[in-house]
Amino acid sequence: MHKSAKSTARKASSGDVVIPDKLYFRIGEVSRLCALPSYVLRFWETEFPQLKPPKSGTGQRTYRRADVENVLRIKKLLYDEGFTIAGARAQLKAELKRKQTPLPFVVPPSDKNELKQVRQGLREILGILSPRRQTATQG
Repeated sequence: MHKSAKSTARKASSGDVVIPDKLYFRIGEVSRLCALPSYVLRFWETEFPQLKPPKSGTGQRTYRRADVENVLRIKKLLYDEGFTIAGARAQLKAELKRKQTPLPFVVPPSDKNELKQVRQGLREILGILSPRRQTATQG
C-alpha cells in the first residue's frame, strides 16, 4: 500500500481490520479483508437484508464501505458472540432501530400564549394569500 493509501485507510469499528478508503470493493477484496470465503458472503446476502450489494454492468458485486462494515458486524455476531443466523438478523434489526431516532416534525410550544401567537401569524398569512388566490381564480 503506498503512503497516501495508508493515510486514508480507516480502521473498521469491528476489530483490527483496516478498510481501505475507496468507494467500491469486489467480492474477492471483501473476502480477503474479512477473512471469509466468497461463498459465505454470497450466502449471507440471502440471509441478511442489510447486505445487498448491487451488481455492476459486468455482473460483479460492488460492495460499499457500509456493506463491508456490515459483513464484519455479522461475522462478529456469528463467530465471536455465538449468535445463530436468525439471532444475528434480529440483533442487527434491533441495532438499526436504536440508531434511528424519530424526526421532530412539530416542536410543541412551551405555553398557550406561544401557540396563540403561532395561530394568529398563520391567520395573517392566510389573509394575505386569500385575496391573491381569489383574483388568480377570477382572471
